[in-house]
Amino acid sequence: MIWVGFVTVAALLEYMVFGELVARARVKYKVEAPATTGDPIFERYFRVQQNTLESLVVFIPSMWLFAQYVNLAAAVVLGALFIVARIVYAAGYVKDPGKRGPGAVMTAALNGILLIGSLIGLIVYAAV
Repeated sequence: MIWVGFVTVAALLEYMVFGELVARARVKYKVEAPATTGDPIFERYFRVQQNTLESLVVFIPSMWLFAQYVNLAAAVVLGALFIVARIVYAAGYVKDPGKRGPGAVMTAALNGILLIGSLIGLIVYAAV
């Protein structure tokens, strides 16, 4: 389970980096706190961070449950792919919001696999 822990920490560090990018964008585009709107580029950075937070709520517990009740190695691989998907999402969204699709689809698919897989694993485990 140590590798699941490392993936969790990596995902949280990624989220913190996105937060730092929001802070820098806030200064660069002169969007004073507590405002969350203003310059469209700032808003893109802000949405990347917020959407990542929303995704983490499903991702972290699902990955841990998947590792416990389905397959540890697969959970680690899927978790690493989630981190990559968030980078793809962020790069696309900041460049052009219309280009966020691939990263968003990857994130949703990975979270879906982890969540549904966890549910199936729990059902199978409970039946034994």
